[in-house]
Amino acid sequence: MEAKKINRRKWLQTGLLTAGGITLFPHIGFAETAKTKLTLDAKGNILYSPFFKEYIATDFADEDALLAKLNANENPYGPAPKAIEALKNVANKGNRYAWKELFQLMDKIALKEGVETKNIMMGPGSSDLLEKIAMVLFMNGGNVVSADPSYMSLIKVAEATGASWKAVPLKKDWSHDLKAMEAAIDRDTKLVYICNPNNPTGSITDTKELLDFCSRVSEKVPVFVDEAYLDFLEDGAKQSMVSLVNEGKDVIIARTFSKIYGMAGLRVGYILAQENTLEKIQQITRGGMGIAYTSIYAAMASIDDTAFQDMSRIKNAAAREYVYSSLDKLGYEYVPSSTSFIIFPIEMDGKLFLEKMLEKKVGVRAFDFMGKNWCRVSMGTMEEMRIFSAAITDVLA
Repeated sequence: MEAKKINRRKWLQTGLLTAGGITLFPHIGFAETAKTKLTLDAKGNILYSPFFKEYIATDFADEDALLAKLNANENPYGPAPKAIEALKNVANKGNRYAWKELFQLMDKIALKEGVETKNIMMGPGSSDLLEKIAMVLFMNGGNVVSADPSYMSLIKVAEATGASWKAVPLKKDWSHDLKAMEAAIDRDTKLVYICNPNNPTGSITDTKELLDFCSRVSEKVPVFVDEAYLDFLEDGAKQSMVSLVNEGKDVIIARTFSKIYGMAGLRVGYILAQENTLEKIQQITRGGMGIAYTSIYAAMASIDDTAFQDMSRIKNAAAREYVYSSLDKLGYEYVPSSTSFIIFPIEMDGKLFLEKMLEKKVGVRAFDFMGKNWCRVSMGTMEEMRIFSAAITDVLA
Protein backbone atom coordinates (compact mmCIF):
# COMPACT_ATOMS: atom_id res chain seq x y z
CA MET A 1 0.00 0.00 0.00
CA GLU A 2 1.36 3.43 -0.97
CA ALA A 3 2.60 5.36 2.06
CA LYS A 4 0.75 8.55 2.80
CA LYS A 5 2.73 11.55 1.53
CA ILE A 6 2.77 14.98 3.13
CA ASN A 7 4.17 17.99 1.28
CA ARG A 8 6.73 19.48 3.64
CA ARG A 9 6.94 22.89 1.96
CA LYS A 10 3.16 23.45 2.14
CA TRP A 11 3.16 22.17 5.71
CA LEU A 12 5.88 24.65 6.71
CA GLN A 13 3.78 27.44 5.26
CA THR A 14 0.68 26.64 7.33
CA GLY A 15 1.77 29.00 10.11
CA LEU A 16 3.87 26.67 12.20
CA LEU A 17 6.96 28.56 11.09
CA THR A 18 5.63 32.00 11.93
CA ALA A 19 3.59 31.67 15.10
CA GLY A 20 5.68 33.68 17.55
CA GLY A 21 8.84 32.49 15.84
CA ILE A 22 8.08 28.91 16.77
CA THR A 23 8.29 25.97 14.43
CA LEU A 24 7.43 22.34 15.05
CA PHE A 25 8.76 19.30 13.19
CA PRO A 26 6.79 16.31 14.53
CA HIS A 27 7.88 13.77 11.93
CA ILE A 28 10.98 11.78 11.06
CA GLY A 29 13.42 12.82 13.71
CA PHE A 30 12.87 16.56 13.92
CA ALA A 31 12.50 16.43 17.68
CA GLU A 32 16.28 16.89 17.54
CA THR A 33 15.79 20.44 16.26
CA ALA A 34 14.95 23.13 18.80
CA LYS A 35 11.45 24.56 18.37
CA THR A 36 12.69 28.04 17.50
CA LYS A 37 12.55 30.14 14.38
CA LEU A 38 14.67 28.53 11.66
CA THR A 39 16.38 30.06 8.66
CA LEU A 40 15.48 28.31 5.42
CA ASP A 41 17.18 28.62 2.05
CA ALA A 42 15.31 29.04 -1.24
CA LYS A 43 14.80 25.27 -1.48
CA GLY A 44 13.36 24.92 2.01
CA ASN A 45 16.47 23.47 3.67
CA ILE A 46 17.55 24.51 7.17
CA LEU A 47 20.56 26.84 7.42
CA TYR A 48 22.30 26.47 10.78
CA SER A 49 25.45 28.39 9.85
CA PRO A 50 27.26 29.47 6.66
CA PHE A 51 28.96 26.06 6.79
CA PHE A 52 26.19 23.79 8.09
CA LYS A 53 22.90 23.03 6.35
CA GLU A 54 20.31 20.27 6.77
CA TYR A 55 18.41 19.02 3.74
CA ILE A 56 14.65 18.62 4.01
CA ALA A 57 12.78 16.35 1.60
CA THR A 58 9.86 17.94 -0.23
CA ASP A 59 7.64 15.01 0.75
CA PHE A 60 7.92 12.49 3.54
CA ALA A 61 6.13 9.26 4.24
CA ASP A 62 4.20 8.42 7.36
CA GLU A 63 6.98 7.15 9.61
CA ASP A 64 4.88 4.12 10.55
CA ALA A 65 5.16 3.03 6.92
CA LEU A 66 8.97 3.09 6.93
CA LEU A 67 10.71 -0.27 6.70
CA ALA A 68 13.77 1.24 8.41
CA LYS A 69 13.40 4.34 10.59
CA LEU A 70 17.02 5.43 10.91
CA ASN A 71 16.75 9.17 11.29
CA ALA A 72 16.45 9.95 15.00
CA ASN A 73 19.19 8.01 16.84
CA GLU A 74 16.69 5.89 18.73
CA ASN A 75 17.60 2.60 20.39
CA PRO A 76 15.58 -0.03 18.45
CA TYR A 77 15.72 -2.53 21.33
CA GLY A 78 14.28 -0.50 24.17
CA PRO A 79 12.85 0.16 26.60
CA ALA A 80 14.56 -2.48 28.71
CA PRO A 81 12.40 -5.42 29.85
CA LYS A 82 12.77 -4.36 33.49
CA ALA A 83 11.71 -0.83 32.57
CA ILE A 84 8.60 -2.05 30.77
CA GLU A 85 7.65 -4.23 33.71
CA ALA A 86 8.17 -1.37 36.17
CA LEU A 87 6.09 0.95 34.01
CA LYS A 88 3.23 -1.55 33.85
CA ASN A 89 3.30 -2.03 37.61
CA VAL A 90 2.76 1.67 38.34
CA ALA A 91 0.51 2.64 35.43
CA ASN A 92 -2.44 2.82 37.80
CA LYS A 93 -0.65 5.58 39.73
CA GLY A 94 -0.44 7.88 36.74
CA ASN A 95 -2.93 10.14 38.51
CA ARG A 96 -0.29 11.12 41.11
CA TYR A 97 2.55 13.63 41.08
CA ALA A 98 5.86 11.90 41.69
CA TRP A 99 7.96 14.14 43.91
CA LYS A 100 9.14 11.48 46.37
CA GLU A 101 9.76 9.04 43.55
CA LEU A 102 11.74 11.65 41.60
CA PHE A 103 14.13 12.03 44.52
CA GLN A 104 14.48 8.25 44.68
CA LEU A 105 15.58 8.30 41.04
CA MET A 106 17.99 11.15 41.77
CA ASP A 107 19.51 9.14 44.60
CA LYS A 108 20.12 6.22 42.20
CA ILE A 109 21.68 8.56 39.66
CA ALA A 110 23.88 10.15 42.32
CA LEU A 111 25.17 6.71 43.30
CA LYS A 112 25.79 5.78 39.66
CA GLU A 113 27.58 9.03 38.80
CA GLY A 114 29.47 9.41 42.07
CA VAL A 115 28.04 12.83 42.92
CA GLU A 116 25.63 14.21 45.52
CA THR A 117 21.93 14.57 44.87
CA LYS A 118 22.26 18.35 45.19
CA ASN A 119 24.37 18.27 41.99
CA ILE A 120 21.53 16.78 39.90
CA MET A 121 18.70 18.42 38.00
CA MET A 122 16.15 16.24 36.24
CA GLY A 123 14.22 16.95 33.06
CA PRO A 124 12.08 15.29 30.38
CA GLY A 125 15.08 14.39 28.24
CA SER A 126 18.45 16.13 28.17
CA SER A 127 17.45 18.44 25.29
CA ASP A 128 14.84 20.07 27.53
CA LEU A 129 17.59 20.89 30.02
CA LEU A 130 19.94 22.15 27.32
CA GLU A 131 17.24 24.56 26.21
CA LYS A 132 16.40 25.68 29.76
CA ILE A 133 20.05 26.52 30.38
CA ALA A 134 20.19 28.47 27.13
CA MET A 135 17.13 30.51 28.11
CA VAL A 136 18.47 31.29 31.58
CA LEU A 137 22.07 32.11 30.64
CA PHE A 138 21.36 34.17 27.54
CA MET A 139 18.30 36.19 28.52
CA ASN A 140 20.55 39.27 28.56
CA GLY A 141 22.55 38.39 25.44
CA GLY A 142 26.14 37.20 25.25
CA ASN A 143 27.63 34.48 23.07
CA VAL A 144 28.05 30.73 23.12
CA VAL A 145 31.17 29.04 21.77
CA SER A 146 30.62 25.65 20.14
CA ALA A 147 31.86 23.38 17.38
CA ASP A 148 30.45 23.57 13.86
CA PRO A 149 28.78 21.22 13.06
CA SER A 150 27.31 20.18 16.38
CA TYR A 151 24.00 19.40 18.07
CA MET A 152 21.90 22.51 17.61
CA SER A 153 19.28 22.40 20.37
CA LEU A 154 21.07 24.61 22.91
CA ILE A 155 22.55 26.85 20.23
CA LYS A 156 19.25 27.60 18.47
CA VAL A 157 17.50 28.47 21.75
CA ALA A 158 20.45 30.65 22.80
CA GLU A 159 20.19 32.54 19.50
CA ALA A 160 16.43 32.90 19.86
CA THR A 161 16.94 34.27 23.38
CA GLY A 162 19.34 36.92 22.11
CA ALA A 163 22.78 35.30 22.04
CA SER A 164 25.22 35.01 19.16
CA TRP A 165 26.93 31.77 18.20
CA LYS A 166 30.70 31.70 17.85
CA ALA A 167 31.08 28.59 15.68
CA VAL A 168 34.47 26.89 15.61
CA PRO A 169 34.95 24.32 12.82
CA LEU A 170 35.91 20.79 13.87
CA LYS A 171 39.47 19.68 13.15
CA LYS A 172 40.29 17.51 10.15
CA ASP A 173 40.10 14.40 12.37
CA TRP A 174 36.57 15.54 13.39
CA SER A 175 37.53 16.23 17.00
CA HIS A 176 36.83 19.53 18.72
CA ASP A 177 39.43 22.22 18.06
CA LEU A 178 39.88 22.99 21.74
CA LYS A 179 42.70 25.48 21.16
CA ALA A 180 40.57 27.50 18.73
CA MET A 181 37.53 27.26 21.00
CA GLU A 182 39.50 28.65 23.92
CA ALA A 183 40.81 31.46 21.72
CA ALA A 184 37.24 32.31 20.69
CA ILE A 185 36.20 33.07 24.29
CA ASP A 186 35.80 36.78 25.00
CA ARG A 187 34.24 38.95 27.69
CA ASP A 188 30.76 38.34 26.25
CA THR A 189 31.05 34.54 26.29
CA LYS A 190 28.62 33.01 28.76
CA LEU A 191 29.01 29.33 27.89
CA VAL A 192 31.17 26.88 25.99
CA TYR A 193 29.14 23.96 24.65
CA ILE A 194 30.77 20.64 23.71
CA CYS A 195 28.84 17.63 22.45
CA ASN A 196 31.10 14.62 23.03
CA PRO A 197 30.75 12.26 21.24
CA ASN A 198 29.56 14.82 18.74
CA ASN A 199 26.26 14.84 16.86
CA PRO A 200 25.96 14.79 13.82
CA THR A 201 29.52 13.54 13.18
CA GLY A 202 29.76 10.66 15.68
CA SER A 203 33.35 11.64 16.46
CA ILE A 204 34.95 11.91 19.88
CA THR A 205 37.56 14.23 21.37
CA ASP A 206 40.52 12.90 23.36
CA THR A 207 39.51 12.47 27.01
CA LYS A 208 42.74 13.76 28.54
CA GLU A 209 42.77 16.87 26.33
CA LEU A 210 39.10 17.58 26.99
CA LEU A 211 39.50 17.09 30.75
CA ASP A 212 42.37 19.57 30.81
CA PHE A 213 40.37 22.02 28.68
CA CYS A 214 37.27 21.82 30.84
CA SER A 215 39.26 22.13 34.06
CA ARG A 216 41.11 25.27 32.92
CA VAL A 217 38.41 27.01 30.88
CA SER A 218 35.70 26.52 33.51
CA GLU A 219 37.68 28.90 35.71
CA LYS A 220 36.76 31.64 33.20
CA VAL A 221 33.39 30.58 31.79
CA PRO A 222 30.97 27.65 32.34
CA VAL A 223 31.59 24.61 30.13
CA PHE A 224 28.66 22.40 29.13
CA VAL A 225 29.57 18.86 28.01
CA ASP A 226 26.73 16.92 26.40
CA GLU A 227 27.46 13.21 26.92
CA ALA A 228 24.26 11.74 25.47
CA TYR A 229 26.12 9.07 23.48
CA LEU A 230 28.97 8.28 25.86
CA ASP A 231 27.35 5.05 27.11
CA PHE A 232 27.86 3.43 23.70
CA LEU A 233 31.59 3.25 24.50
CA GLU A 234 32.87 0.26 26.44
CA ASP A 235 34.73 2.60 28.81
CA GLY A 236 32.27 5.46 28.59
CA ALA A 237 32.22 6.10 32.34
CA LYS A 238 36.00 6.61 32.30
CA GLN A 239 35.70 9.18 29.50
CA SER A 240 33.09 11.31 31.27
CA MET A 241 33.85 14.80 32.58
CA VAL A 242 31.68 14.20 35.64
CA SER A 243 34.71 14.03 37.99
CA LEU A 244 35.12 17.78 37.53
CA VAL A 245 31.80 18.37 39.33
CA ASN A 246 33.29 16.90 42.50
CA GLU A 247 36.34 19.11 42.02
CA GLY A 248 34.12 22.16 42.22
CA LYS A 249 34.60 23.13 38.59
CA ASP A 250 31.98 25.19 36.79
CA VAL A 251 30.99 22.44 34.38
CA ILE A 252 27.59 21.08 33.39
CA ILE A 253 27.29 17.47 32.24
CA ALA A 254 24.20 16.25 30.37
CA ARG A 255 23.09 12.62 30.28
CA THR A 256 19.94 11.00 28.94
CA PHE A 257 17.84 7.84 29.13
CA SER A 258 16.92 8.24 25.44
CA LYS A 259 19.92 6.47 23.93
CA ILE A 260 21.53 3.38 25.53
CA TYR A 261 18.48 2.93 27.79
CA GLY A 262 16.04 3.03 24.86
CA MET A 263 13.61 5.45 26.53
CA ALA A 264 13.42 8.27 23.96
CA GLY A 265 9.63 8.32 24.10
CA LEU A 266 9.47 8.20 27.89
CA ARG A 267 11.48 11.43 28.28
CA VAL A 268 13.97 11.31 31.15
CA GLY A 269 17.30 13.12 31.29
CA TYR A 270 19.48 14.97 33.77
CA ILE A 271 22.34 17.38 34.19
CA LEU A 272 25.13 17.34 36.75
CA ALA A 273 26.54 20.67 37.92
CA GLN A 274 27.48 22.82 40.89
CA GLU A 275 24.63 23.48 43.30
CA ASN A 276 24.69 27.26 42.73
CA THR A 277 24.47 26.72 38.95
CA LEU A 278 21.37 24.58 39.34
CA GLU A 279 19.84 27.09 41.74
CA LYS A 280 20.14 29.83 39.10
CA ILE A 281 18.24 27.69 36.62
CA GLN A 282 15.58 26.54 39.08
CA GLN A 283 14.86 30.10 40.22
CA ILE A 284 13.32 30.57 36.77
CA THR A 285 12.23 27.15 35.53
CA ARG A 286 11.63 23.68 36.96
CA GLY A 287 13.04 20.52 35.45
CA GLY A 288 11.55 17.41 37.04
CA MET A 289 7.95 18.57 36.82
CA GLY A 290 7.83 17.39 33.22
CA ILE A 291 8.65 13.76 33.98
CA ALA A 292 5.77 11.28 34.25
CA TYR A 293 5.33 9.06 37.30
CA THR A 294 5.61 5.97 35.09
CA SER A 295 8.77 7.22 33.37
CA ILE A 296 10.50 7.68 36.72
CA TYR A 297 9.95 4.04 37.64
CA ALA A 298 11.05 2.93 34.17
CA ALA A 299 14.26 4.93 34.57
CA MET A 300 15.01 3.46 37.99
CA ALA A 301 14.55 -0.05 36.60
CA SER A 302 16.67 0.78 33.54
CA ILE A 303 19.64 1.77 35.65
CA ASP A 304 19.56 -1.70 37.21
CA ASP A 305 19.13 -3.54 33.89
CA THR A 306 22.82 -3.67 32.99
CA ALA A 307 22.26 -6.75 30.82
CA PHE A 308 20.05 -4.66 28.52
CA GLN A 309 22.64 -1.89 28.36
CA ASP A 310 25.36 -4.39 27.46
CA MET A 311 23.16 -5.99 24.80
CA SER A 312 22.35 -2.60 23.27
CA ARG A 313 26.02 -1.64 23.19
CA ILE A 314 27.04 -4.92 21.55
CA LYS A 315 24.28 -4.89 18.93
CA ASN A 316 24.89 -1.24 18.18
CA ALA A 317 28.57 -1.98 17.57
CA ALA A 318 27.67 -4.94 15.33
CA ALA A 319 25.33 -2.74 13.29
CA ARG A 320 28.08 -0.14 12.88
CA GLU A 321 30.51 -2.78 11.64
CA TYR A 322 27.92 -4.02 9.16
CA VAL A 323 27.39 -0.52 7.79
CA TYR A 324 31.16 0.06 7.62
CA SER A 325 31.47 -3.12 5.55
CA SER A 326 28.60 -2.10 3.27
CA LEU A 327 30.14 1.32 2.68
CA ASP A 328 33.57 -0.21 2.06
CA LYS A 329 32.08 -2.39 -0.67
CA LEU A 330 30.51 0.66 -2.31
CA GLY A 331 33.76 2.61 -2.07
CA TYR A 332 32.36 5.22 0.31
CA GLU A 333 34.48 6.62 3.12
CA TYR A 334 32.89 7.30 6.50
CA VAL A 335 33.71 8.93 9.80
CA PRO A 336 34.47 6.27 12.45
CA SER A 337 31.71 6.54 15.01
CA SER A 338 31.63 6.40 18.81
CA THR A 339 27.85 6.67 18.82
CA SER A 340 24.65 5.03 17.56
CA PHE A 341 24.92 6.63 14.10
CA ILE A 342 27.37 7.02 11.21
CA ILE A 343 27.94 9.82 8.71
CA PHE A 344 29.40 9.39 5.24
CA PRO A 345 29.66 11.70 2.22
CA ILE A 346 27.23 11.24 -0.66
CA GLU A 347 27.79 12.30 -4.25
CA MET A 348 24.22 13.46 -4.72
CA ASP A 349 22.08 16.45 -3.86
CA GLY A 350 20.92 15.91 -0.29
CA LYS A 351 17.25 16.63 -0.93
CA LEU A 352 17.16 14.24 -3.89
CA PHE A 353 18.97 11.60 -1.81
CA LEU A 354 16.38 11.82 0.98
CA GLU A 355 13.53 11.51 -1.47
CA LYS A 356 15.05 8.49 -3.18
CA MET A 357 15.66 6.82 0.17
CA LEU A 358 12.07 7.52 1.21
CA GLU A 359 10.92 5.84 -1.99
CA LYS A 360 12.69 2.77 -0.56
CA LYS A 361 10.85 3.44 2.73
CA VAL A 362 14.09 4.20 4.55
CA GLY A 363 14.36 7.30 6.73
CA VAL A 364 17.78 8.92 7.20
CA ARG A 365 19.13 12.49 7.60
CA ALA A 366 21.18 14.53 5.12
CA PHE A 367 23.47 17.49 5.76
CA ASP A 368 25.87 19.82 3.99
CA PHE A 369 29.04 20.66 5.89
CA MET A 370 32.77 20.75 5.28
CA GLY A 371 31.91 21.47 1.64
CA LYS A 372 30.25 18.08 1.10
CA ASN A 373 26.85 16.43 1.29
CA TRP A 374 26.51 13.81 4.00
CA CYS A 375 24.11 11.07 5.05
CA ARG A 376 23.62 10.41 8.75
CA VAL A 377 22.19 6.99 9.41
CA SER A 378 21.12 5.79 12.86
CA MET A 379 21.84 2.23 13.92
CA GLY A 380 18.71 0.10 13.91
CA THR A 381 18.26 -3.66 14.09
CA MET A 382 20.42 -5.77 11.82
CA GLU A 383 17.42 -6.33 9.56
CA GLU A 384 16.94 -2.56 9.26
CA MET A 385 20.61 -2.14 8.41
CA ARG A 386 20.29 -4.75 5.65
CA ILE A 387 17.33 -2.80 4.25
CA PHE A 388 19.41 0.39 4.47
CA SER A 389 22.38 -1.25 2.74
CA ALA A 390 20.19 -2.46 -0.14
CA ALA A 391 18.63 1.00 -0.46
CA ILE A 392 21.90 2.93 -0.65
CA THR A 393 23.28 0.37 -3.11
CA ASP A 394 20.34 1.14 -5.41
CA VAL A 395 20.34 4.89 -4.79
CA LEU A 396 24.06 5.63 -4.82
CA ALA A 397 25.60 2.92 -6.99
